[in-house]
Amino acid sequence: MGQILHGTATTTHAIRTKIQASEASIREIAEQYHINPKTARKWRNRDSVEDLTCGAKPGQGSVLTDVDEAVIIETRRKTLLPLDDLYDLLNPLIPVLTRSNLHRCLQRHGVSRLTDLLPPEEKGQTKTFKDYAPGYLHIDSAQINLGNDKYYLFVAIDRATRYVYLELHDNKRMETAAGFLRQTLTQYPFKIKKILTDNGSEFSYNLLVDDRKPKNKVHPFVKICQEHNIEHRTTLVKHPWTNGMVEAMNKKIKANTVKRFHYHSIEALKAHLYAYLLNYNFNLKLRAIGRMPPFQSILNSYKNIPDIFIINPDRLIVGLNN
Repeated sequence: MGQILHGTATTTHAIRTKIQASEASIREIAEQYHINPKTARKWRNRDSVEDLTCGAKPGQGSVLTDVDEAVIIETRRKTLLPLDDLYDLLNPLIPVLTRSNLHRCLQRHGVSRLTDLLPPEEKGQTKTFKDYAPGYLHIDSAQINLGNDKYYLFVAIDRATRYVYLELHDNKRMETAAGFLRQTLTQYPFKIKKILTDNGSEFSYNLLVDDRKPKNKVHPFVKICQEHNIEHRTTLVKHPWTNGMVEAMNKKIKANTVKRFHYHSIEALKAHLYAYLLNYNFNLKLRAIGRMPPFQSILNSYKNIPDIFIINPDRLIVGLNN
């Protein structure tokens, strides 16, 4: 049977067996086989003639504790965040964390590929969005359950900067959606030119059959778009993934709030949503926009294309402004 030796081996299995059986001194063995005394001593003290594997043994060589790794793996499974975003989230909690040892930890536990963690129905081929200047909003609503009560989360996200605005309501009537849109337009420092929504009744009359559509009446949401010269686009019927950017944002918000925490009141939930929104817009670095927070992306756009802005984006900063 052939022997597998490492590239710089100076002894064979037969020589190693003779060294282990020899009663001569280390110096004599080294002179006999023309090897270094350290090599002779190493094989004299070994119980086997096989080469040992190089590198750290499993569980050794990592500065991460078992608790650290458990936190990393559970957070990865719950949030489905990419590597860089996961590092930004966990680094304040695990000071010894680096991007490298985080990646190795994910590989050790078999969760380094996000596609392996997705449900089968979400593993389809993804497509990138067409590039637009700031001013193209994706808007959607999502149901949130708090005990036996139902609430509705309205979310708007700008395609270019990923800046998000949200509100929580106890209904999703068309008047509520229209009020959300009016408030949304005050939260973005640039001119909104296009809005994409699904065909829900809160956004349009598209799902109504022709006989049920109001005559000579414009939907409240559409009316506001017309007042501000905004092009209102809707997705194809039964094609919600066309508005996938805001759908993904809804899922991310839920995963980091109601899916992980219990709230004793609606006020507690609203407070946490507001805190999450501030952290997302001003602190969280997003890979999709060049590893920067959405607010920094807005500042960059203000510097490069100031003509599309209505107000100075510094006014978005929470706190006292000069």
